[in-house]
Amino acid sequence: MGPGDLTRALSDLPLRSDPRLIVGRETFDDAGVFVMSDDLALVQTVDFFAPIVDDPYLFGQIAAANALSDVYAMGGEPLTALNIVGFPSGKLPLEVLTDILRGGQDKVHEAGAFVVGGHTIIDEELKFGLAVTGRVHPQRILSNANAMAGDRIVLTKPLGTGILATAAKQNEIGTGDAAELYASMCKLNANASRSALAVGVRAATDVTGFGLLGHALHVATASNVTLVIDAERVPALGGAREAWARGVRTGGAERNAAYLEPLVAWGKTIEATRALLIDPQTSGGLLVMVPASRVPDYLSLVPEGVEIGHVVARQDYGLVLA
Repeated sequence: MGPGDLTRALSDLPLRSDPRLIVGRETFDDAGVFVMSDDLALVQTVDFFAPIVDDPYLFGQIAAANALSDVYAMGGEPLTALNIVGFPSGKLPLEVLTDILRGGQDKVHEAGAFVVGGHTIIDEELKFGLAVTGRVHPQRILSNANAMAGDRIVLTKPLGTGILATAAKQNEIGTGDAAELYASMCKLNANASRSALAVGVRAATDVTGFGLLGHALHVATASNVTLVIDAERVPALGGAREAWARGVRTGGAERNAAYLEPLVAWGKTIEATRALLIDPQTSGGLLVMVPASRVPDYLSLVPEGVEIGHVVARQDYGLVLA
């Protein structure tokens, strides 16, 4: 499902307002936030998908890191997780499920949270993910609605997971590139999130299925600003550009491109770079809007981060590629 499909599906559903619900679905933020007290709010999210790797334990880790990321994108701390499983009983040995659950649990434990249960159904296609609950201070939320003109845009993980995961399924990826891909998808966004709060950031999102540009557009729309992205500065995983040049394509990228085409000032961006910017990411990094004076401090805490653009007052387009 592309971002346009999601917008249309939700358009006719009535909204219910409550002062305790300080982040709902209106801005397409990464998770909902519900205030419990003056210094405590709950962050809630859910995410699951079919395997993108063959190794069950690795799949469990990646799916869990991906689900946990939405809590980190809000500035939250994960507390508990519920497993969500669709399993083709009779088609796969039960050991596969055990390894997936072990991988997910190990990643949840790495985040300092707990797996407290879950739900499993018999399904034709294997699926796994988590429903995650976290906590955040109501006055220290990272939201895609808080970007301000003058902020600098920092990306904390390179792009290309969609292209490379597809290449891996086709046995068209080198050992070194595969190792880099899997390490990136397994890496938690915990430090990137905590460091953002430490330097006074108030706007962020994570980069997942809608690609860098899809999630950046959510920031631009929710904050009523324009994001100017220096496309050639955007980092890529090793082998991603080469895989695209060999003809590796994803259906998710095609849907993202169709939605974004009239909404972005594309400039002279070359086709291969565009492909990375719309590539659907699994367990991607954070896109962080950092006050200009705090960029050196943030990058000292998150040295893998790359400054890729800046925020300006709203223009004709929400996204401009420089």
